[in-house]
Amino acid sequence: MTNRISVIIPSRNYARFIAEAIESVLCQTQAADEIVVVDDGSTDETESVVGRFRSAVRYIKQAGQGVSVARNKGVAESSGNLIAFLDADDTWEPEKLEMQVAEFADDPTVGLVHCGMREFDDSTGQTLGFHLDGCAGDVSESLLLWEEPSIVGPGGTIMITRSAFDMAGGYDPRISVGEDWDLCYRIARHYAVRFVPKPLVNYRNHGAAAHNNVSGMELGMSIFYEKAFAEGGDILNLRRKAYGNFYSVLAGSYFHAGQYGPFARNLLLSLWNRPGGIVRFAKFPFRRMRQD
Repeated sequence: MTNRISVIIPSRNYARFIAEAIESVLCQTQAADEIVVVDDGSTDETESVVGRFRSAVRYIKQAGQGVSVARNKGVAESSGNLIAFLDADDTWEPEKLEMQVAEFADDPTVGLVHCGMREFDDSTGQTLGFHLDGCAGDVSESLLLWEEPSIVGPGGTIMITRSAFDMAGGYDPRISVGEDWDLCYRIARHYAVRFVPKPLVNYRNHGAAAHNNVSGMELGMSIFYEKAFAEGGDILNLRRKAYGNFYSVLAGSYFHAGQYGPFARNLLLSLWNRPGGIVRFAKFPFRRMRQD
């Protein structure tokens, strides 16, 4: 079967970035068959910016319902058997689609292919780091346990089959931060995952980026874990370890955000689930807390 590639770009008030994102799709060495932009209630110039691309992009506007609903809408309005997602504030390297499509060619059990990522500072353009430690094969347990390596930056690095998306039920509309992690886990429970260890996505680090919303991440990932363990079975043996790691990540995120109340709460929850984690937290620079 000839592959047909659909690219879904959700956007909310990212008119300043979205042209660059679209151009990076149009410059791919393997062309996408369609680009669908779902405008999630933007009040800026997003519609006029996207309009400059005319028939090269399909533009859909919806009331602000969140990124998960926007992505689901984009998939529902698309026709490709391979689906790639790109956040409106990020860009792709030219070989991104070509290299990922090749990973699906010889194995029908593959449902998801992700790739490496370059993180850069929006204000300076300076590279902040490369994320190239991704997993392949059965990665569901590493996703459940928040262990590295697993899926690199799934908001824009993943390409999935439509059948895998449909099996997983799409994005959970209740989750706005961590929604991609949730989707990847549900796909990885049933399909093989492959990884292209090259930085094919450029992730823009800026103040409005979703990764800075720690409370949103806490809510979204709490829903993820509630669903995951509701399935029962052998994964229940991983429950305390998973929650210990989850609360540990939250504690570290709240600490670096200077929110020391939530940091302490999640620290205690982490240690209750995984007492051995005290070694990690003993290394935290508590002096900084006294100085702030």
